Amino acid sequence: MTIPRRWLGLAFIGLAVSLIIVDSTIVNVAIPSIVDDLGLTSTQVQWVQEAYTLVFAALLIPFGTLADRVGRRRILMIGVTVFTLASIAAGLAGGGGALIAARVAQGLGGAMVLPGTMSIINATFRGRERTIAFAVWGSIIGGMAALGPLLGGWLITDFTWRWAFGVNVPFGVLVVVGALLTIRESRSHNPGHFDLGGAALVAVAAGSLVFSLIEGRTLGWWTTNHAPQVGGWTWPYGIAPTPFLLLLALASGALFVTLELRRKRRGEATMLPLDLFTIRSFSGGNVVAMIVSLGELGILFVLPLWIQNVLEYDALQTGFLLLPLAVGSFLATGMVSGLARRMTPLGMLRLGVLLEFAGVLALGLVLRPDMPWQPVAAMLFVYGLGLGLASSQVTNVVLADLPVDESGQGSGTQSTARQIGSALGVAILGTVLFSTLSADLDARLDSLDADARNQYVSVVTNSAGAAIPGLAGSPATADVGTAAAASFTTAASRSAFTAAGFLALALATSFTLGRARMPEDAEMGAGAQAESGGGPMPA
Repeated sequence: MTIPRRWLGLAFIGLAVSLIIVDSTIVNVAIPSIVDDLGLTSTQVQWVQEAYTLVFAALLIPFGTLADRVGRRRILMIGVTVFTLASIAAGLAGGGGALIAARVAQGLGGAMVLPGTMSIINATFRGRERTIAFAVWGSIIGGMAALGPLLGGWLITDFTWRWAFGVNVPFGVLVVVGALLTIRESRSHNPGHFDLGGAALVAVAAGSLVFSLIEGRTLGWWTTNHAPQVGGWTWPYGIAPTPFLLLLALASGALFVTLELRRKRRGEATMLPLDLFTIRSFSGGNVVAMIVSLGELGILFVLPLWIQNVLEYDALQTGFLLLPLAVGSFLATGMVSGLARRMTPLGMLRLGVLLEFAGVLALGLVLRPDMPWQPVAAMLFVYGLGLGLASSQVTNVVLADLPVDESGQGSGTQSTARQIGSALGVAILGTVLFSTLSADLDARLDSLDADARNQYVSVVTNSAGAAIPGLAGSPATADVGTAAAASFTTAASRSAFTAAGFLALALATSFTLGRARMPEDAEMGAGAQAESGGGPMPA
């Protein structure tokens, strides 16, 4: 039996997405080993983690638009090549500066890859096939987000942190060769001139917003908690940089809208056609995508901290405990084929968000410091099923009514909305986690004098709970460690309830979308018409 060419292409698209998603999670596991080996400062650690996210979020819309103009496969292959070369540079880095530069280049490559994969699927598949293709795409995102810590823990435990980057190289080469052989090029019919001004403004707006949301708790939301450093320069003001960054995001966003409207009146090509937001499935779907990411990815920030610091699992064991989430996400792909015969993509999106809500709410209700792993695994499995359905079908809904010529722009917008949502989720759930931890532990230690109590609360909170095992393991501080574990569990439960609340909001918002139109081919499975060639994609 011959596998149609478009499905072989989907396999390589999935592999490309896997590289991007795994890399964003695996580095967090590798940071302690990198610090020990390279002697990074706290500022360098911050930039190793955030440089990738900042560049990635800032350039999603520009590269999505560029892909529509110069070729979606071309941008995907260039992006994977840049990402692979940057991975080699990161794995060979001899110091913090070189590693940060490599992470910037990885973010550049990743921003080319992600919207390209979505727009290729949108241009290649139709009808129920597209529903299944997006299910594969979404399940890979959810599953790989959970597999990253497991893969990272294994590589770091048995090899070295450098393989956390080196593992990308053979797969990157495979994606480039596979894409060349199996994915047909497509591009917009009427690309027009690239909107450089719009690209710059949207990059500044998205980058400054995402960075301020991620780092606001560390830098300070109003007054400076931690003065950022760039080279030898240190932030000199008492007012934190966060409000300035948010103001920059607002101003550049307003200028972007003004510029796009002006170019539209002149009949010039725009970075993002604002009239797309008059399409209910696109505008409302992006709101749902942002809220879903806020709830689902925020809890993935909280859970590993609780597992390692309260249950005292190491990085590899934590990865294994998160594995049911990945299994559930991948199994969701198999569910979609059957569900697509009876449900619309919007219905599957709602089912996915409902399963996510149930899994997170159950975690919030039952978490305790001495909890066995089996109930956690079961709830993560339910959550993973929902994550696989929701992550795939929210994209299907967002792009359902868009002209194929503008699918790259739409894909970049949806990816940016999800990045903003995930950054907002980490910011909000992180604030809930650490503020609850601080207040609850202070109350539990009320028998101690104020100085001792403040010291313990500060140590536990500032270490994100990493001090708990040490406190619990020492006879002199065992009671403090027990109290800290209980407080961290209370804080994790409250974070789970907050995430569940956002997922409930996403579910309610989805009912404002109506029924998104799903275009059908005359013959299901005939494939999409490639804009560049005009004929059906060959099998």
